[in-house]
Parts: sequence; structure tokens; C-alpha cells
Amino acid sequence: MLELVIGNKNYSSWSLRPWVLLTALGVPFRETRIPLFEPASQAALAAAAPHGKVPVLRDETGAPVAWESLAICETIAEQAPHAWPADARSRAHARSVSHEMHAGFAALRAELPLNCRARRRGVVPGAAAARDIARIQQIWAGCRDRHAAAGPWLFGAYSIADAMYAPVVFRFATYGIECPGAAGDYAAHALASGPMQAWLAGARAEREVIAQAEIGQAR
Repeated sequence: MLELVIGNKNYSSWSLRPWVLLTALGVPFRETRIPLFEPASQAALAAAAPHGKVPVLRDETGAPVAWESLAICETIAEQAPHAWPADARSRAHARSVSHEMHAGFAALRAELPLNCRARRRGVVPGAAAARDIARIQQIWAGCRDRHAAAGPWLFGAYSIADAMYAPVVFRFATYGIECPGAAGDYAAHALASGPMQAWLAGARAEREVIAQAEIGQAR
């Protein structure tokens, strides 16, 4: 059985992505959690992965198979081909928006750190973060306009694209970011889904506090 090594569920956006993908697709796996920014964290991370970070996917022997969220998701897709849309054009689109998420939106990440269990109202994003938010909403609305008839996810059926944007769904809920129209409908659907609620329950059960993610206002 595959093993997924993750960080804190409340804070680790990179861990969330492959975890929610495996869960949504029904791929069996074992979860190992390493709390971050604790005295023993560095040694545990160094033992878990070549680069000393989470997430990392390991095989039944404990050997690392893949690390970095998107690489893990692509590895999962080799076992579950339906992790990407079947149609070639839609698949290219899904890959493009997934890589855009992986490589971009730095202002959003910096100003609105993932904190699943918190509710931080009154945070006003700066100009760069506001542009990131608008672009994400544009992506969501465009995907839903094209694929609404095929199902409730970005490309109809659940895909890696949904996993890549899962942390943004939580961020928007935490900081009260309003989404109009189809983008808002998508965010509400994703947040209410079983895998996301299961992750949230795990986040709420954690007791660790990472100070830099416990912000009261945007930085």
C-alpha cells in the first residue's frame, strides 16, 4: 500500500493536494503525519524524504516514490488515469491551470496563509493578492462554464485540477473571500465535499500552532 507523508493538516497546503486526490479517487493509502516547526520536525523530515520536506509518497517498503505535490499527483494518475480528463483538449487545459497554481499566486500564498480551522474576517488583500484572487475566480468560472453539464467539478468529474486548488477553497473560506456566480458555486461544492470535510476534521483535531499562519490581518 502507498504511504503519504504529510505535515499539519491545518497548515500544509502542499500536503492537502495529494491527500485529497487520493481520498477523492478512492486510492488506498496509509497516512503518516509529521508536525512542522516542532523540535523533532527536522530530523523526521530528513528521514522521510530526500529533500527533507512534505509531502512525499512512499511505497510499501518505505522508499520514496515521488515528492512535490504535483509530481505526486502525476504519479497517482499512473494508477488512476481518470485523475485527468479523458478528452485531450480538456486534459491540456486541466494541466495548464494545475501548473499555473503550482508555480504562481505568490501574493495570495503570502498574505492569506492556509489555516483551515480559522475564520479571519476583515483581512483586506493587497493589490497583488487581489489580482491572484481575480485570476483564480476567472479560472474556476471558465472551467465551470465549459463543463457544467459533465458534473460539479472544474472539469466535470474530479481531477488533479480540483486537488491543486483545494487549498484556495479553504483560504477563501478562512478569510471570507467572496466568489460570484459559478466560481462561488464551485467553491461551496468543493468545501462541502466529503474529502475536504474529512481533512478539515483532522485539522480541527490538531493541537499544534504555527505562529506565522495565525495572522490577524494581511501582511
